[in-house]
Amino acid sequence: RNTNVLNVIIRVQSPDGMKKIPATKRETVAAFIKKVGNEFGFNSNGFSIYLNRNKTGEILSQNKTLSLLKIKHGDMLYLFPSGSPSSSAEVMDTATPHSSSSMPSVQEDEIDQYLTKQDGKIYRNKDPQLCHHGSLGKCVHCVPLEVREFIFVFLISYRDHMSFHAYLRKLTGGADKGKFAALENISCKIKSGCEGHPPWPEGICTKCQPSAITLNRQKYRHVDNIMFENHTIADRFLDFWRKTGSQRMGYLYGRYTEHKDIPLGIRAEVAAIYEPPQNATQNSLELVDDPKAAAVDEIAAKLGLCKVGWIFTDLLSEDTRIGTVRYTRNNDSHYLSAEECITAGYFQNLHSNPCRLSRDGHFGSKFVTVVATGGPDNQVHFEGYQVSNQCMALVRDECLLPCKDAPELGYAKESSPEQYVPDVFFKITTTFPKDPQYTFCSTQRFPIENREILGETQDFHSLATYLSQCTSTAFLDIVSDFHLLLFLVTNEVMPLRDSIGLLLDAVRTSNEDLAQTWKKSEQWATIEQLCSKSLSSSVGTVVLWAGSPPALRVTGPWAAPRPLRPPPPCGLASIAPS
Repeated sequence: RNTNVLNVIIRVQSPDGMKKIPATKRETVAAFIKKVGNEFGFNSNGFSIYLNRNKTGEILSQNKTLSLLKIKHGDMLYLFPSGSPSSSAEVMDTATPHSSSSMPSVQEDEIDQYLTKQDGKIYRNKDPQLCHHGSLGKCVHCVPLEVREFIFVFLISYRDHMSFHAYLRKLTGGADKGKFAALENISCKIKSGCEGHPPWPEGICTKCQPSAITLNRQKYRHVDNIMFENHTIADRFLDFWRKTGSQRMGYLYGRYTEHKDIPLGIRAEVAAIYEPPQNATQNSLELVDDPKAAAVDEIAAKLGLCKVGWIFTDLLSEDTRIGTVRYTRNNDSHYLSAEECITAGYFQNLHSNPCRLSRDGHFGSKFVTVVATGGPDNQVHFEGYQVSNQCMALVRDECLLPCKDAPELGYAKESSPEQYVPDVFFKITTTFPKDPQYTFCSTQRFPIENREILGETQDFHSLATYLSQCTSTAFLDIVSDFHLLLFLVTNEVMPLRDSIGLLLDAVRTSNEDLAQTWKKSEQWATIEQLCSKSLSSSVGTVVLWAGSPPALRVTGPWAAPRPLRPPPPCGLASIAPS
């Protein structure tokens, strides 16, 4: 006889949210109530369970079975803590994801707070052919559309590519306004506390086994576009590969802003690239411990920036005489290798997205991956990606391994207690603006960190050389360089971590007066003395800047950056490992 038909799932709604309680039809009410109490964290006298939301039909028959009470699979019961308010409507309303009692208090990112407050409507102009009303009237051809209407009626392609906040509007729309909408994070781990059998690998059951993950397309993107403020940022990063032939990795620092071309879209704007300590060859990259990591994040935060992603090169020179590169990634091979997908998932898990609609307080990630690689035209292209939430879960729970022989493939660990199903990833458009933007406006170039292999060092001699090349440039323009500010804070001779706040505020707000005030400090006077002594000890005297800016000429192969074409329109590709 098949006893599986006796197994049921009972939904229990409480002020703290809803839980699904596994049971059997022959289970007594007493055993079921004990199970509910354990699940919600109550003792046996701390709550009551009712058949109806209005507190009628209390379940009191402790020795009767669930089947005798006609409680069936999928039924909803209602839990009220002892001493709860008498108004059932008041209590049950707190079970919605929008209430403070059911969801943790989450400080969402500024861009998420901003987009949540937008009306989410797509405004349309009056159609001269279809609209037959006055300038103040509206009809079906020009009335503003809700984002979810715009997605499902006009942009069929957006069904699989909508922005995250458009997806949230879809969830929270409709008649119930998303009253019980909640975002659930995927778990690939076996649930602990199952007492019906020995622990894995000796035993497993349907109660503790993680749900199977079905390979599917994620219907939304947490970030819709990546934009470098100007070509110089990317070109200086590529300069390491041009000079050494070795690959390079860096962290993208910038901010998340509204992407106005996509309904409720988010753009990651890149203002600087920090290059951590690393060992690199033509075919590999290895990160090493970075003692300055915390200081870099702190400086960035004071400048109004955060870590928005990471970038790495995958470039092979095709012809060094004309500067072309080999085209290695395409539709017929792969966009990201399995190992790169796993690394992207690792970084995204480290930078999870704060979200008020998730009971965990976080959901997905806005951390992006950019790869600088060859394109069909044998020029350098920047391609942006994010792996999906499914891939993040698989990486977090250590389900994925890369294939050595086939970079586009990955596989699951054998005899692993975690569930594995291949995932998909999303491709994001990466662009450069028509009109370059500059968070850091210095026209000179202070050496980039961790490039000793090129003979480029960050020390007071290089700082003195840098300053001597800007003898009459405005002080704010000179110090407005991300790598220079990092050196001032992290150098071992005179670190300014506790006394540079005013200068960082000046750079963040582009305030020359604040910069001039900080320039008069004892710290800067000491920096000037160290620079003068460092340079005079090797080349004699040095004249530090002290007046108005001359016309600055930059020479070298980076002076006129080669145009970097933006990638093709945003698309979606799926590969086995991610």
